[in-house]
Amino acid sequence: MFNSLSGRLLLLTVMLVMLAEIFIFVPSVAQYRQSYLLDRLERAQIASLALLADDVLTVELEEELLDNAEVFNVVLRRDEARQLVLSSVVPEPIKATFDLRNTDAIGLIRDAMTRLIKSQNEMIRVIGAPVREAGLLIEVTIETAPLRNAMIDYGLRILFLSSIISIFTSILLFFAIRYFLVKPIKGVIVSMQRYASSPEDMRRIIKPSAGVVELREAEEALKKLQTELTASLKQKEHLAQLGKGVAKVSHDLRNILTSAQLFADRIEFTKDPLVDRLVPKIVNSIRRAVSLCESTLAFGRAEEPAPALAMVSLTEIVSDVFESERLADEGGLISFVEDIPFMMKVRVDQEQFFRVIVNLVRNARQAIMTTGQSGEIRVSAHEDNEGWWIEVKDTGPGLPDKAREHLFTPFHGGVRKGGFGLGLTIAEELVRGHGGSLTLKETKKIGTVFEIYLPKGEGTV
Repeated sequence: MFNSLSGRLLLLTVMLVMLAEIFIFVPSVAQYRQSYLLDRLERAQIASLALLADDVLTVELEEELLDNAEVFNVVLRRDEARQLVLSSVVPEPIKATFDLRNTDAIGLIRDAMTRLIKSQNEMIRVIGAPVREAGLLIEVTIETAPLRNAMIDYGLRILFLSSIISIFTSILLFFAIRYFLVKPIKGVIVSMQRYASSPEDMRRIIKPSAGVVELREAEEALKKLQTELTASLKQKEHLAQLGKGVAKVSHDLRNILTSAQLFADRIEFTKDPLVDRLVPKIVNSIRRAVSLCESTLAFGRAEEPAPALAMVSLTEIVSDVFESERLADEGGLISFVEDIPFMMKVRVDQEQFFRVIVNLVRNARQAIMTTGQSGEIRVSAHEDNEGWWIEVKDTGPGLPDKAREHLFTPFHGGVRKGGFGLGLTIAEELVRGHGGSLTLKETKKIGTVFEIYLPKGEGTV
């Protein structure tokens, strides 16, 4: 029971209530001691008034008055004259004197706790002011054993009552906490367990209903998390299905392209100058398409293959990309500019890095063409001791906020109508495979800049 939240709260409540009762117990006992002593002074005053009313009292009557007052003698000061009104034999010397006319809380508590600790019987003198101003002061001598016994009896009654109050309060708090806190928490746990058994089922997403503000916020956060997770699982399922379809298409397309490559190889032997100039481009395009299909089939089985690194001319890669993209720019609106140091080489997988550059340049071309105006795509590069830095800059309309939020997320980062947002995702994955990084350096109303970093060392970024 005490391993549960409600059980531990019950135990903690009992302990705290008992601790509070202890803080109440100490001043209560001190106050009881003072009341006890004042009561003895009042009784002694009543006994002395009996003597003042009749100057002649028998010894037996005087002893009876002292017994009723529970004192050994009474001294009453009236009109500056100190008078021993009632007296009897004091069995022991007086150990201490307490003046109740000048007391403070700390002193009362100290004296009360001292009396509880001391078990031996002592004689003490108590001084106080008479009731209804019937004199200047009254003084009595009493023994401490009855006082201590009365204080212990009173303390035990206080502790018993405190225990009853503590148990009753704890039980009420226990059921209140179970109803208002533990029960809603268990409801959240049950909802999480139901959702975990079938996270694709939207009906199992938690519906916030808690009345406690903090718990309601937790339910809202859990609902958001479950909603995003369900959407992500559905997206992964769609991607898996799409991957199977792409693998099948890539398999058939590879066969078709292989046949086309054979025909292109035969055309290569013709003597037409135009054919001589165009055939290498066609052959390279078909070769890359075949390689892409094979990579797609491999990706369907696992992940993107590890890059086969070699020192490659960056100018050659960029020139091939620009050549293919110029063919798509039928209106000739776009200027393709290379700003790359002469004979600069980078250590990359040539086929994979071609796909990186072509995806970035193609996205830039499509963005500019949507404006219907002329523009420029510039690929620049430089290197330092750490690595190579390559920028792809365009004068297009820039990226909208939605595209920036899901820049490298498949099927979310697409900007062009009809696009799927796969180009940047593929490019970013391929660059990471080279140990580098692809980042959006800048985007504004006119122009976007992507930056590629490739380390010269073997570490990753």
